[in-house]
Amino acid sequence: MFCAVIVAAGSSRRAGFDKLAAPLAGVPVLRRSVDAFVAAGAAAVVVVCPQSRWEETGLAGAGFPVPVSRVDGGAERQHSVAAGLAALPAGTHMVAVHDGARPLITPGGIRACLAAAEECGAATCAHPVVDTLKRADAAGNSLPEKVSRENLWGMETPQIFRLDLLLQAYEHVKAHSLVVTDEVSALESLGIATRLVPGGANLKITLPGDLELAELIWTHRA
Repeated sequence: MFCAVIVAAGSSRRAGFDKLAAPLAGVPVLRRSVDAFVAAGAAAVVVVCPQSRWEETGLAGAGFPVPVSRVDGGAERQHSVAAGLAALPAGTHMVAVHDGARPLITPGGIRACLAAAEECGAATCAHPVVDTLKRADAAGNSLPEKVSRENLWGMETPQIFRLDLLLQAYEHVKAHSLVVTDEVSALESLGIATRLVPGGANLKITLPGDLELAELIWTHRA
């Protein structure tokens, strides 16, 4: 059984507004993310968010064809993910962990990542780095260092795993007091590699301009 944990417990400090409740083509960003996983065939979705956001985004009263539930998050992202994993229904075999602020993920992108994860146990949507990379000093001035972008990828979500592997990784993270910023890093702490899968336009809403760009992409798709 394939289920999803959508992480939406952040404070949106960098955005300056609640980006998860902000409308994307008339529908809250967080609801767009939930809808994508329901459309992709997830048997259940657990949203990690405050009660206030759950209500503000309309998820509290929404009717879905599969169970969509809420749990509170933790102090760090990894704690929020752990809370979501603990709320998954019995029988879950594959689990996707997704940032609620990536509303442009498509059902097709989710299914492509899931297919890769079913083959090798761990997969994530990602994109090859195409920008020129520069390192800067403390004052923000560029240094004359050539930073190769060869074989560099930018991580995205969903990140999809066999549930037993991800639980094992998070037990290891907790036992060794590690801090990880995503589930790929948690798996790497066990020496397990993750397959990288291009997922198309899948930007994360972080700043106000990101929402404007997401609106353009959504309108173009429509």
